[in-house]
Parts: sequence; C-alpha cells; structure tokens
Amino acid sequence: MMASFFDQFMSPTFLGVPLMALAFVLPWLLFPSPAPRWLNNRLLTLQGWFINRFTSQLLLPINIGGHNWALILASLMIFLISLNMLGLLPYTFTPTTQLSLNMALAVPLWLATVLIGLRNQPTAALGHLLPEGTPVPLIPILIIIETISLFIRPLALGVRLTANLTAGHLLMQLIATAAFVLLPLMPAVAVMTSIVLLLLTILEVAVAMIQAYVFVLLLSLYLQENV
Repeated sequence: MMASFFDQFMSPTFLGVPLMALAFVLPWLLFPSPAPRWLNNRLLTLQGWFINRFTSQLLLPINIGGHNWALILASLMIFLISLNMLGLLPYTFTPTTQLSLNMALAVPLWLATVLIGLRNQPTAALGHLLPEGTPVPLIPILIIIETISLFIRPLALGVRLTANLTAGHLLMQLIATAAFVLLPLMPAVAVMTSIVLLLLTILEVAVAMIQAYVFVLLLSLYLQENV
C-alpha cells in the first residue's frame, strides 16, 4: 500500500515511450496566441497585465544589465505555474515533482548568474566569499563555508520545489484514501475528511503558485548579486 502512494510520481509511459515530453508541451498549448487586433480579449489582457506586473516587481531591484533576463524569468515563472497547477488535476502527472527536472532547471540558470558575475565584476563576485572585516585566523574557514553555501544554492532550489510539491501530493492522496475508506464505516467522519481535503486542495493551489514564484525570485536574487 505504501509503495502505491508513490506511483503517482513515476513518469507515465505509453507503449514504452515516456510521456514526459507531452507534459512539457501541454502547458504552452493552453496559452492564447496574440491576435492581430488592436483590442485583445479579456484573457489576453489579463495575461499581459500579470506578466507586466510580475516582471516589473521582479526586476525592480536589479540593475539595467540584468533586465535582459526578463524574458527568461517570466517564461520560467509561467512554465512552472502551469506544470504545478496541471499536476493538481486528476489522472495527470506533475513533472516538477521529479528532482532531476528541477535540478536541470536550477543548475544551468544558477551557473549562468555566477559566470556573469565572474565575467562582468570578478572582484565583487569573489568578494562575496569573504565578508569585509573578517579576522585573519577565520579567513580560510569562512572562504570554505561561503564556497559550500554557494554550491548548495542550486540544490536548495531543486529540493525545495520537489519537496513541497511531493509532500502536498502525498498528503492529498492520504486524506482522499482515508475519506474513501471511512465513507461506508463512518459517513460523518468521511464528510469532515472530505472538507479537510477540499481545504487542502485550495492550499495546494496556493503552494503551486508560491513555489514557482519563490523559485524565480531566488534566481533573480542570485542574478542581482552578480550584475
């Protein structure tokens, strides 16, 4: 029984072919394409307003040189929100519960921010490894600690997104199983459990959006340090 709870995190296959690519393509098909009219419909207007507000708030503390990342960060935000939200639907698969996918997104983007800092301002980038005014005996230890913390950043990005989504999906499945089992035995308790499941589903919708925002926000903070 315990093993079946984790079956939802296995990559689905059809005739031996993994359907991970279909899960990646589907979110982009749901977004409307721009129309050749001066006045757009409400959905396009709402989408444009959301992207403009998000991009302006995200890039507000970043220098002009970092504004080239606006398209990358906005696209990543929409992509993660779509994957997280679609994964809450029944009989669907959530690719962002896979640590390999999250690390594949986190490591290249984090490495790009580090390389940009080393190219544009190598002194300031290396200066983050040693705080100003550090006592001389502590310099080697602090350099090692800061270097380790620097390389842990992409791991923290991937593990945070994976752990939050995986825990939420497992909790929803556990509560749904409990409600199904208790329905013929104790209907009143089953109804209360179903109400808890409904509230948890609403919470998971918020978590799906918040975790995507946190992922992109931390990337923007890493970019701010190196621009």
